[in-house]
Amino acid sequence: MPEAASRVTSIRVARKGGTEEVLRAVPAEVPVALTHDGSSYAVMLASPVDLEDYGIGFSFTEGVVKSAADIRDLEIVEHDDGLEVRMWLTPDPSRQLVARRRRILGPTGCGLCGVESLEGAAPDLPVVGAGITVSPSEIHAALDALGPLQVIGRETRAVHAAAFWRRGEGLVAVREDVGRHNALDKVVGSILRSGGNGADGMVVLTSRVSVELVQKTARLGASILLAVSAPTSLALRTAEAAGITVVAVARDDAFEIFTHPHRIAVDGNEKNRSESFGHVA
Repeated sequence: MPEAASRVTSIRVARKGGTEEVLRAVPAEVPVALTHDGSSYAVMLASPVDLEDYGIGFSFTEGVVKSAADIRDLEIVEHDDGLEVRMWLTPDPSRQLVARRRRILGPTGCGLCGVESLEGAAPDLPVVGAGITVSPSEIHAALDALGPLQVIGRETRAVHAAAFWRRGEGLVAVREDVGRHNALDKVVGSILRSGGNGADGMVVLTSRVSVELVQKTARLGASILLAVSAPTSLALRTAEAAGITVVAVARDDAFEIFTHPHRIAVDGNEKNRSESFGHVA
């Protein structure tokens, strides 16, 4: 199995002049094929760690399975040109996947990650439940705890991290990957493998908030998505519709609430503010 990071030599050129040879850690990025019942579903570029979590989480957020129990067997297979997460499904999801493949045979794709139409890029999502309410101090505590747990990130400064936080337990799952979507899928897989769900906690990301990350959060059932970087407009419209509270641009000194602010207990806003700031342009 490839290592998560390797050492390479580079030449550092200073602005003021002068050069020096530097030994630097860089993250591994390998092709990972995700297969179900012997058929390839997708090939992704990912970090070669926590691939069991990745296979389960990706299958769940893609709608291939409804729970970890729908995957009856999983193995990681090494190939000369990459890795394979080989999964075998229980009968019901297996039949549904066959029917799904038959539906997408023939039409010309739009090129958006394998979906067969533009409508497929914005699938119907579940609306999350009431969820939890958190305080600013809990948000900052979750962010403070994440940094020291980013092992590959500290070494390379070149990967994303995703995590899941629960009150009284803190960060119960932290996963890293060269792809921000992959990192979240790994967290989803970890939560499912432990028998949990997203209703009792908060998703934490080091990346920007794109629409796919909101979609994955909605499928997990988490009501709060906390991120270090900014959201996109489509991500906010999707979060608004799914009932998700987006807290982003989160720094040591402040953070911004973009949707459904009633879950963040700032100056009693869970009682005094409306459930949304309104239309997201």
